[in-house]
Amino acid sequence: MGSSKVDSFMFWAVVLNVLIRWLVSRFPHSGAKSPPLYGDYEAQRHWMEITYALSPSEWYKNSTENDLQYWGLDYPPLTAYHSWLNGWVASHFNQSWIELGKSRGIQTYHHRIFMRSTVLVTDMLVYFTAMISFFMKLDKNLSNRERAMSATIGLLYPALILIDHGHFQYNHMSLGLTLWAINMIVREKYAKAAIFFCLALNYKQISLYYSFPFAFYLLGICFKKGFRGVPTFISLAIVVILTFVLCWLPFLEKLETILSVVKRLFPLSRGLYEDKVANVWCSLEIFIKFKKLFPVEKMATLASIIIFILNIPSSLHLLFNPVPKKFVYALAYSSLVFFLFAFQVHEKSILFAGLPIILLINDSPLVTLWFYVISTFSLIPLMVKDHLMIPTFALTVLILVIYFAFFYDMRLSNLSILLSGKPLIFSASIMGCIFLALVDKIIEPPSKYPHIFILLNSIYSCIHFIGFALYYHSRLFREVSYHESLKNKSQ
Repeated sequence: MGSSKVDSFMFWAVVLNVLIRWLVSRFPHSGAKSPPLYGDYEAQRHWMEITYALSPSEWYKNSTENDLQYWGLDYPPLTAYHSWLNGWVASHFNQSWIELGKSRGIQTYHHRIFMRSTVLVTDMLVYFTAMISFFMKLDKNLSNRERAMSATIGLLYPALILIDHGHFQYNHMSLGLTLWAINMIVREKYAKAAIFFCLALNYKQISLYYSFPFAFYLLGICFKKGFRGVPTFISLAIVVILTFVLCWLPFLEKLETILSVVKRLFPLSRGLYEDKVANVWCSLEIFIKFKKLFPVEKMATLASIIIFILNIPSSLHLLFNPVPKKFVYALAYSSLVFFLFAFQVHEKSILFAGLPIILLINDSPLVTLWFYVISTFSLIPLMVKDHLMIPTFALTVLILVIYFAFFYDMRLSNLSILLSGKPLIFSASIMGCIFLALVDKIIEPPSKYPHIFILLNSIYSCIHFIGFALYYHSRLFREVSYHESLKNKSQ
């Protein structure tokens, strides 16, 4: 397929993705007309207000002008700077949108247009470019048309669209920065990869989900170079330190200010998990009342130990076999382990497991599609709360149609690759999602167990996420080793 035709295809794919995002944004957002806290939409707006009106040393501290009980800033400095930038832009449109102490709960038509636009612009600038770059520049095993199709499917991940453009958040920023780091890893530009990943960490601390693969892959690269790896290690250490220093510079004057930020980033007081999240702790809560039996500090320690232990085999394997494909599989496994066992997980965190799984579309097409559906299904309780079930259903059907249409067009043995493996299990799994969704809609839950259907959704999704984690862990060890990849390169 000619370059001009691919460019035209990619152009219309971007137009399609922008249109879908804008259509989803026309539905209600989190906390729409729901005082007194108004949801995540108000949280993001309030951060614009606080960061624009106050000095950085006051952003994370409780005061008369910054009540931390009312959506106190609880993400790293890069999120705060982004909020300040949005606030600065907002001040040029309407100063009342960010007026300190007087702008709470603003949800006018023009303000919603502004807020939705800030999400769409950064999505296109950071996430779109990173996703298109990954598939169009880096995957050499596919034709140009197939790469364009893969990028289109990657951008159409329903759960991310629903959360960022429906519910209202900026997850695409940290995911996009992480994806740029992955792009740099594949291009063997390791210092740039370290910078981008540090920026992702400084945008959302949930990016720690990827910390083991990034750390051990880069260490593995240094290790494999022998003495020539020492300069690489030193350069990586320098760029990591400098990036963190620059991100935290306004807060480094006093230890008290640094600690105030750290306490907001890792608040133990929030508990083991939020709402009914599809992870192990919430699922086991039926049998073991962790929240009542164990102090918060002990559960946080236990969760950390389990995550560390579960990541040891894959991390050591990556250390001695630093191959890009293994790296992506390790990212998928590590992020799922963090989601399943980490302390203080909310349902939206599953998006961070979604990123590396998206990148494996052409390696495991059926599993990626399966994850698309299950991760979106796990968000249904939140989507019901936000009145977003219409776009949830529409996007799920759309991705199923486009997925099968694209893979049929790519002539992968008449869909044999897509349907290879476990098509019957896949079909049964999807039917289970439909059944549980219909039961929740049709049947009134017992008064004694009002959240029974939400809990069933969480457990059902959790079982799938455990299966996905085991799958990607096994694929990691089956991928070509470092020595085999060197041999292939020499040939």
